[in-house]
Amino acid sequence: MIQYLRQSRNSCIITAGAFFPFFRSMYTQMVEVLGGQNGETAQERRFQARIDAAETIEAKDWMPEGYRKTLIRQISQHAHSEIVGQLPEANWITRAPTLQRKAILLAKVQDEAGHGLYLYGAAETLGVSRSQLVDDLLAGKAKYSSIFNYPTLTWADMGAIGWLVDGAAIMNQIPLCRCSYGPYARAMIRICKEENFHQRQGFEIMTILSRGTNAQREMAQDALNRWWWPSLMMFGPPDAESPHTEQSKRWKIKLLTNDELRQRFVDQTAPQADYLGLQIPDPALHGNADTGHYKFGQIDWAEFYNVIKGNGPCNRERLRVRKAAHDDGAWVRAAASEYARKREGLPALEQQI
Repeated sequence: MIQYLRQSRNSCIITAGAFFPFFRSMYTQMVEVLGGQNGETAQERRFQARIDAAETIEAKDWMPEGYRKTLIRQISQHAHSEIVGQLPEANWITRAPTLQRKAILLAKVQDEAGHGLYLYGAAETLGVSRSQLVDDLLAGKAKYSSIFNYPTLTWADMGAIGWLVDGAAIMNQIPLCRCSYGPYARAMIRICKEENFHQRQGFEIMTILSRGTNAQREMAQDALNRWWWPSLMMFGPPDAESPHTEQSKRWKIKLLTNDELRQRFVDQTAPQADYLGLQIPDPALHGNADTGHYKFGQIDWAEFYNVIKGNGPCNRERLRVRKAAHDDGAWVRAAASEYARKREGLPALEQQI
């Protein structure tokens, strides 16, 4: 009996030894599945290695769900901002001072519509439908840039928006041309080129007004007073309060933080205001020779958070107008869909209902 037990024991030891490579392999695979350092899976580590190597991620590539959701959130908000951003300026198309100004402003608003379409298309590559994104916007579930919830009271506001708002947009968007997600980066290249023209036309308006009559200079100064601080808020909350910045930088969706972009904008814009002979409404603003940057005052973040919660001067008006435009365009969408079906030889819309 004892001899049998010894033989059984030896057999078990031999068997376990023979299968040890298999057990070790299975254990290693389990570690890769469950995750390595910081809870990342092997697939996530390989993905991050591609990001760190500055490789471009395409729609067909594997990506972490968090990466996909972050992109959908950012790209859709960007698209919504382009669409809603048409409204403050469209208000002035019929009231522009000259026919040339009307044509320029009309072309700019059309550009913004095109930017929205590019960006909705980029978001769709991530597996979300454009209709769902639009529905979320109209239902008030999705956010867009807080800057577009302020009223445009005078023609000078068209100059301030082009100079400040589009200038801030360019500062934020140029790094996106090098972001890690290919469809988003490529869409941004054309958008940035067109936004550059928008910024120039806005600065031209401000230049003409600031060199005009006393009333025109006062109008330009008033527009700067009203749009300066909301423009600084466009870059988002301070880095310490931004829940997405750190991870977005790690994934190279964002290359610069909110505060870094805001500082660059102030450094670029303050000398432009001096050139125009206009006073930026910030008593604390001054150049720092040691750092080479401008020091600026404290932003009213309570106002910022109040606006993004839906309590800005024009939040409700913007959504009301957008919903009305969407409803008025229902027949166009239906006609386009039916035309596409006929071209593809599919049954008529009435037969499918």
